[in-house]
Amino acid sequence: MRIGLLSDTHSYLDPAIFTHFEACDEIWHAGDFGNIRLADELAAFKPLRGVFGNIDGADLRAAYPETAIFFCEELKVVMKHIGGYPGRYAPGVGLSLKEERPGLFISGHSHILKVIHDKQLGLLHINPGAAGKEGFHKVRTITRFSVSGTRIHDLEVIELLKT
Repeated sequence: MRIGLLSDTHSYLDPAIFTHFEACDEIWHAGDFGNIRLADELAAFKPLRGVFGNIDGADLRAAYPETAIFFCEELKVVMKHIGGYPGRYAPGVGLSLKEERPGLFISGHSHILKVIHDKQLGLLHINPGAAGKEGFHKVRTITRFSVSGTRIHDLEVIELLKT
C-alpha cells in the first residue's frame, strides 16, 4: 500500500500534490485542512483518511474524527492533529498510545517535519510538516511511504516549491 501523507494545508492545496500522490493508493491528512472543499478535492482524487485540526470548522469536524485509529495492511495506525512527538507527546496522547500500541503514530500541527522512532513505545512517529502557506515554516513538505504487512518502507520527504 502506497500512502501520501500531508498536514496543515490551511485552505491551500498545491497542484503539485496531485502529481506527487499519483501513484499512491490512499491520501492521509493529519488535520488543519482549512476548508471542506479542499478535503473533498483530495477525496475525489484518491481515498482519503483524515482528522480535523484546531483551525477546522464544524463541517470538517462532522466529517472527520479528532483521532483516527485504523489498520493499513496489518499495521495499526493512530492519527491525531495535535499529538506531539516522542518524549514530548501532548497531554493524554502518550497514555493513549500505550493503550492502543500502534506501529505508526501520525500528527501534524507543529508545521515541523519529523520522523522519529519511539523505542520506548515501539512505534514510528511521522509529522509530515506543513503543505500550506500559512504559518512560520520556511519549507512546505509532504511525505510518501509504503506499508507491507506491518513494515513501513520507502519513506520519502518531498519539498514543495515556494509559490
